[in-house]
Amino acid sequence: MLHLMEEKIIDNENIIGSNIRRLRKQKGIGQTELVKQLQLKNVNMTRETLVKIEAGRQHIKLSQLDGIKHILNVNYEVLLADKDEK
Repeated sequence: MLHLMEEKIIDNENIIGSNIRRLRKQKGIGQTELVKQLQLKNVNMTRETLVKIEAGRQHIKLSQLDGIKHILNVNYEVLLADKDEK
């Protein structure tokens, strides 16, 4: 279940992080490259933060999710889809 809290998306089941990792790899984009593209869009993100988000150890901010959505060229439904719903 996903909850919005102070612009952070609480994703206790790591649905979003897993989806970001899967989509990023499918598109052949490395973590460093994704972070570089986010920073060019003025989205505050480090590679360490991305690693933690993908592993489910850190919550993602809405601005980060929006930037990733644009760079990976997907919609929110793809990023938020539970693996059981795909």
